Amino acid sequence: MGIVLTEEQPMSLAPEFHAPGPDVFEFPPLWAGAPFWLTKPVLLAVLSALVVCALAWGAFARPQLVPRGLQNAGEYAYSFVREQIARPFLGKDSDRWMPLLLSMFALILVWNVMGVVPGVHFSVTSHIAFPAVLAIIAYVIKLYMGFKHQGFVGFFKNSLFPPGLPRFLAIVLYAPLELVYIFVTSFFTHAVRLFANMFAGHMVLAFFSAVGFWFLFEQPTLLGAPIGVAAVLMTIVMTALEIFIQFLQAYLFAMLAAMYIGNAMDPAH
Repeated sequence: MGIVLTEEQPMSLAPEFHAPGPDVFEFPPLWAGAPFWLTKPVLLAVLSALVVCALAWGAFARPQLVPRGLQNAGEYAYSFVREQIARPFLGKDSDRWMPLLLSMFALILVWNVMGVVPGVHFSVTSHIAFPAVLAIIAYVIKLYMGFKHQGFVGFFKNSLFPPGLPRFLAIVLYAPLELVYIFVTSFFTHAVRLFANMFAGHMVLAFFSAVGFWFLFEQPTLLGAPIGVAAVLMTIVMTALEIFIQFLQAYLFAMLAAMYIGNAMDPAH
């Protein structure tokens, strides 16, 4: 006797594997009745800020002449930001901007590292709202310092009509592109660069972790075991790569902020 399949009868009794998708970034409130904005990313963002404050307090609350332990790490981080981020773009004004740049670098780094912390596994910056807020801060400071040091007219004149460029080319080609850059792409790329890298890294780690868990624990088979082991090894390799990218993106974001501010204060710099 043949078997007739109906709409109620599934083609296969084996559960399906679903790779992680954008829905892993959908966060409901932390508990029933909580405000809609009180989600996992918000909680992690606040906790990360408290971690940065605690580390700064532990490093510099009671500084010693010969730094040790946490103070030594704090001074190394300060020197790195000053020498590699602030001074190349801000010159003699670098110390003035160190509180902003160091705070930005440290906060973004901790936000990023949350993506590889066991039990957390979520980079705060993979949620576009958080890089966007920091990019807006850098953007507003850039415009304010540009108008303050160059004047409103001077800011646009120096930006749209650089010395040495033929006026016709500046009016027809360079100035329109520069206007788009000033008001759209500089802010947009500043935020999206960080967000996109952390989003992609989170998705890659989630994918390989899910594959390894599925073939080793959910549906273990003789043929699936090598795939599961390979996925676990790839998760380890990609985690190491992700840690490097997390540091790199924190550095690039703070560096671009310093570059924007430096160019606004001194367009010839």
